[in-house]
Amino acid sequence: MRKGMEIILGKTEINRDLIFLLVIGGLYSLGIFLSNTFVNVYLWKQAGDYTTIAVYNLAIFIFQPITFIFAGIIAKKIDRIIVLRLGVSFLSLFFLAVLFLAEKSATYNFLLGGLLGIGYGFYWLAYNVLTFEITEPDTRDFFNGFLGVLQSLGGMIGPLAAGMIIVYLSDDIGYTVIFAVSFALFIGAVVCSFFLKRRQAEGDFYFKRVLQERSRNKNWRKILDAHLFQGLREGIFGFVITIWVYLVTKSELSLGMFNLYCSGLSFVAYFLATKYIKPSRRKKAILFGAGMLFFSLFIILIHMNYTTLIIYAVIIGIAYPILTVPYTSMTFDVIGKASKAKELRVEYIVVRELFANIGRVVSILIFLLAIMFMDPVKIIPVLLIIFGAGHFLVYIFIKDIYLTSLPKNKKDIPIKDQLSDEKNR
Repeated sequence: MRKGMEIILGKTEINRDLIFLLVIGGLYSLGIFLSNTFVNVYLWKQAGDYTTIAVYNLAIFIFQPITFIFAGIIAKKIDRIIVLRLGVSFLSLFFLAVLFLAEKSATYNFLLGGLLGIGYGFYWLAYNVLTFEITEPDTRDFFNGFLGVLQSLGGMIGPLAAGMIIVYLSDDIGYTVIFAVSFALFIGAVVCSFFLKRRQAEGDFYFKRVLQERSRNKNWRKILDAHLFQGLREGIFGFVITIWVYLVTKSELSLGMFNLYCSGLSFVAYFLATKYIKPSRRKKAILFGAGMLFFSLFIILIHMNYTTLIIYAVIIGIAYPILTVPYTSMTFDVIGKASKAKELRVEYIVVRELFANIGRVVSILIFLLAIMFMDPVKIIPVLLIIFGAGHFLVYIFIKDIYLTSLPKNKKDIPIKDQLSDEKNR
């Protein structure tokens, strides 16, 4: 596998832990794409209103940052791998709960969202910290890009397979099958975690200190503000488009095809982004990707049918990798050059996710208030345009971030742009 990766993506030093972390990420992606894509539709078919779906997603983004903080404490006191296993275990419990509740799932939408949020919190805290520890600046773009390829494969295979299963079997049996398969995939991810080297940490959890670092480190402040506005977009886009595709087609298979087009293009785009978006091109790539994401929205707002939805899927499938690969790498590089990055890497990840989730919660709360007092058909497109500009604002904040390594002659860099580069990841 290692030689195969090097043939595809060039001569990149790949270690054993990096390979297993990619495998875990791939299993997670396939499991999530196989089932979670359809949970919103599953709840919609039971309740038939946006409020139920929004509250379910709101619970996810409320419990996720709370769990991040708790998971951060565990990661500092015990082991990151334990946190990863807890995350996958809670995700497994989520799908078991959906299986158990069946047609009553919509009634317990907040509970289900909370379970998923807890799973996400444990999983992504551990996965992000492990990514930070296992990768280096020269392997980070490769890792993020190859993970994107695996996520795209999951996005191609999972929803299409799930849609076919649901269509060709009865709804009850179909949904039971896909939730059961997802459960099995997460068990596989737990097994793979036992092959990762134990990574224990010592020290206290300095959450407040890293939060206050915003006042001292302008790059850290800007990347946090960028994640806040990224979250504003992700909050409602995470479920509105899925519901629209289902409402237009009335078919889970059509939703699977939508994801196939989106993820199929992402598969190619992640590969190209990994190869050609180098650190010097990151900011331009983020701006270009943000522009594609925003303007593609008007294709479906002007005239929405299945054809325009597919065109939209194709464009965002290309745009996301162009934006995500450099943006993720830049975020980790900012953390890597921050004060005491080695000792406080967990806290940096927690604070970053806190800001992203604040954006998501605010987005959904505004959505709930808006549909409470206005016609959803009229107000939702307006909200999509407003929050859809979120990634443009991401660019506004990251464009002034500079990560130039200190040269031998420090006077070559203005004093205000000299960065802490302790090489202590």
